[in-house]
Amino acid sequence: MAVVGSQSRRAEMNWATICCSAFSCLQLYWARLVIRKWLNVSSFDSDYSADTDDDRLSLSGSQDFDPRSSGATKDDDDTDDCPKLRRRNSETFRVQYIDTQAVRICAGTWNVGGRVPPADLDIDGWLDTLEPADIYVLGLQEIVPLNAGNIFGIEDAQPASEWENIIRDALDRVRPRKPKILCHSDPPSPSMFKPYKEVSHNVHDIVSEESLTNIEVLDSTNDNASPSMQINSDSQRDERFSYNERVGLSWPEPPLKLLNQYVLERRGGAFKSLNLRKPAYVRIVSKQMVGVFLTVWVRRSLRKHISNLSVSTVGVGIMGYIGNKGSVSVSMSIYHTPFCFLCSHLSSGEKDTDHQKRNDDVREIHRRTLFHPHSSSASVLPRSIRDHERVIWLGDLNYRINLSYEKTHELIARKEWQRLLENDQLSNEMRKGNVFEGWSEGVLCFPPTYKYEIDSENYIGDDPESGKRRPAWCDRIIWKGKGMKLLSYRRNEIKLSDHRPVTATFLAEVEVLSPWKLQRALALTYAEIQSQ
Repeated sequence: MAVVGSQSRRAEMNWATICCSAFSCLQLYWARLVIRKWLNVSSFDSDYSADTDDDRLSLSGSQDFDPRSSGATKDDDDTDDCPKLRRRNSETFRVQYIDTQAVRICAGTWNVGGRVPPADLDIDGWLDTLEPADIYVLGLQEIVPLNAGNIFGIEDAQPASEWENIIRDALDRVRPRKPKILCHSDPPSPSMFKPYKEVSHNVHDIVSEESLTNIEVLDSTNDNASPSMQINSDSQRDERFSYNERVGLSWPEPPLKLLNQYVLERRGGAFKSLNLRKPAYVRIVSKQMVGVFLTVWVRRSLRKHISNLSVSTVGVGIMGYIGNKGSVSVSMSIYHTPFCFLCSHLSSGEKDTDHQKRNDDVREIHRRTLFHPHSSSASVLPRSIRDHERVIWLGDLNYRINLSYEKTHELIARKEWQRLLENDQLSNEMRKGNVFEGWSEGVLCFPPTYKYEIDSENYIGDDPESGKRRPAWCDRIIWKGKGMKLLSYRRNEIKLSDHRPVTATFLAEVEVLSPWKLQRALALTYAEIQSQ
């Protein structure tokens, strides 16, 4: 019995030692995590989150994708045989082997004031989904309330996840462009996807994805009932005709494997429609630093042409390093052109001299933003903001208007945007070359975006308790680089926070290796060698 008691006490002591060691390790891990956050020390691997094919169900096999490397999927070697090019300054080289393509980029910024979005928040106007882009670069500021717990404690990622769900839902509603090919055969060819009684004259209703968006399978629980399919289209109902009267042909019920958008599953005695088609857009990077959040989404077909992805964060807040103010930056190559996207939240303050603090923030972000490419050709890839050929900087830059409260409101009421712009701090600092020298911004033809009463169209100031805040264009989107054309620059009227969201849409040129040009050059070189 004494031996058994001794073994029991020894086991209890060992278990206590293990628990103490685990608790000490947990304390050490937490302390290291907090210290890294306080000093804004980023890991070398530039940790960030991104979508994979496994995140969403699909009807085809998934492929592994690493945007930090070459950009091609493992199974794409046969279809995307363009070798990786080293960047060269020789214009002759580019003319001989390079073509250019245009990609549409939608950049959006919004200070959400720490508010959690409702599940039914409509951001379609902010994303301009009526004119879908190829790439969406979206930056949020104050994604969490800037209190002591969020600034100095463990990062709260839940709001970012909820905002990503809102963005994903909005992009999933983007419809593909209609095909340009029209069929004028009479009668039209029968459709494999519609019963003979509902075939449209218009080929758009037959072959486009839009015709498959409303598919309803009727539950056949009656004695003599059989499953049937109805494909409902809101457009051109009057153009439908009875195909058996014209042709007398009838296709069998379409097999489920042909419906690439929907699969039908019976649960609880009722059919439920599950959307299993691959989403048109995928998230290639999301990164949060306290309240600053940047997320980039691209068309699925474009994802394999994104490479050399790297992330950098810079805190310029408390003590000059805490991340309550600062920037999140993403570097990537789109085809063979390096891009840099930045989201920042700069120092606040309404004093006429506070713009100097913001200028210092910009210089510090330029100085401390460094990228660590993972590619084998990392030595020739951009490492700083200035190394990139195309740069888009967005965020709550916090620059104010140097006018009195009364004068500012007077000019806003008269919509004299040019008069306001003459006293805008950022415009004047850019004009003088004190900050953002060589950068561009669209014309501000909309009211200042800050500071509004929550869920209201009124600026703060009428209420004596809230104090008089001068309205300002705090939320801005600027860019630098050749081959970029601004298509639109506007604000949206979502009233969730005290800021209004801003959107800029660009058409950007990207360089693409031309296999045909390369083959022709190699053939000419070979011919010259043979002739010698």
